[in-house]
Amino acid sequence: MIIDVVIPAFNEAESIGKVVRDIPSAKVRNVIVVDNNSTDGTAKNAKLEGAVVLRQTIQGYGASCLKGMEFLDKLDVKPEVVVFLDGDYSDYPEELSMLVSPIENDQVDMVIGSRVLGQREKNSLTPQQLVGNWIAVKMLRLFYGYSFTDLGPFRAIRFDKLLQLEMSDMNYGWTAEMQVKAAKKRLRCVEVPVSYRVRIGRSKVSGTLKGSVLAGYKIILTLLRYV
Repeated sequence: MIIDVVIPAFNEAESIGKVVRDIPSAKVRNVIVVDNNSTDGTAKNAKLEGAVVLRQTIQGYGASCLKGMEFLDKLDVKPEVVVFLDGDYSDYPEELSMLVSPIENDQVDMVIGSRVLGQREKNSLTPQQLVGNWIAVKMLRLFYGYSFTDLGPFRAIRFDKLLQLEMSDMNYGWTAEMQVKAAKKRLRCVEVPVSYRVRIGRSKVSGTLKGSVLAGYKIILTLLRYV
């Protein structure tokens, strides 16, 4: 299958090279790093590792993912599967093959890499992340009838199904929106355990009280919006 990877990145100069380098090159056609107004060497380091670098001037995680999708949709040969992961080296890119396997076997449409089910380093998920994640997945089950354990960023989805979701969130609600819309459209979804480690650098979201509160608020709002 043709698999492309989209990595939103904001000031990840220390980690982005490691992320791109660890992606299984035999499995992936394009690695797209979307530079979201970084003020360090993120774009340069990504290019050095062979990534296609796009620039998104609108600040936001979702805005960066949408920029990557827009690029892929304009290719003459579109991907069959798109994988999203973070640029901070908290995910294990080498686990991509395991992540996409259920799609390659034509069993599902979307795969969520679950940090809850997998092995994770101590303190890789903050207490507020764990609590917020628990609330979010309970709401997903209550309102939409789909059982997830995580809203993890490391995920794979058939590109044609992703386009059908008509994604629109520009920031913190991106992952929740994808899972809500997948549930509403009754996509075949599954989780696989993935490893998770302490990120390189400080988180722009969970690393601050303001970021954690805003992210939690936006995720809950997103979950309620589509009921």
